[in-house]
Amino acid sequence: MARFEHTVTVAALDRHWFEEAAGHVVDLFDASREQGGEILLPDGRPVHGLRLLKGRHLQSGAQYGEEPGQKDGEGAPEAAVLREWRPSRTVEVESRVAEEGMSMRVGVRLREPRTPRALEVSLDGHNPQGGSLYRFSGRGKADLHAWWAALEQPSSAPPAARAPVIGKAVHRLGKARLTVTPRPAEDGTWRVTVVLGVRGRWLLRPVAAVGLFFARRPIEKGFREGVDGAAEEWAKALAELAPLRGEALRAEIADALTEPPEPVDPPPSPGPPPKVL
Repeated sequence: MARFEHTVTVAALDRHWFEEAAGHVVDLFDASREQGGEILLPDGRPVHGLRLLKGRHLQSGAQYGEEPGQKDGEGAPEAAVLREWRPSRTVEVESRVAEEGMSMRVGVRLREPRTPRALEVSLDGHNPQGGSLYRFSGRGKADLHAWWAALEQPSSAPPAARAPVIGKAVHRLGKARLTVTPRPAEDGTWRVTVVLGVRGRWLLRPVAAVGLFFARRPIEKGFREGVDGAAEEWAKALAELAPLRGEALRAEIADALTEPPEPVDPPPSPGPPPKVL
């Protein structure tokens, strides 16, 4: 089994702000209504990019997505199915995505959504034209109460015995396990340790061990770069969050749900190569 570990320092997220924001999102959708396929917030504005395609709004089995034929000329839209909507207990959504020959089913379940307790994610993918080598699955869970509890400990305390975030992936050739464990730093930031374990399955274990031996350095480099990249994205996301509370925060979230995202400007063209004299 190959094991990779990397620790990054990231800015802390205020727990009370996070739970307040989550509560506003849930309350806005819980008070929304459907009209002509559009999902309208309590103030009457439609949620951008979200339409009811089938079923009854916020009822089990309701299907959401884009209108048929409005996604790059395709006849069938990608859709998300609401499996459960109980804002005080559980919200569960399942979506199916087809991309580059792969068909994937993604499930997301949020427990106690108004003050999120746990987030569970499942992923199953396969290529309808391929065999078992084109099948994979993954499961992940973030115990948010355990996450916050770990950050309430003194910075000198040992890390949590069980990681608050655990992910597992399975393929015919191997298995992978990912854990994420936070610790508070003395300056108020978070020290987040990510550990990845990879191993082969059954009779392929010796072959996988040899392959990992020779590929260890590039895999470790890619792993570290991926963790560092995630930390940079976290920093960007926190920098964009306005320190709002109460009704001001609710209004900001409503604006974000109803307004289309700003287009991303393409990078400038490098222009023609310089002439060589």
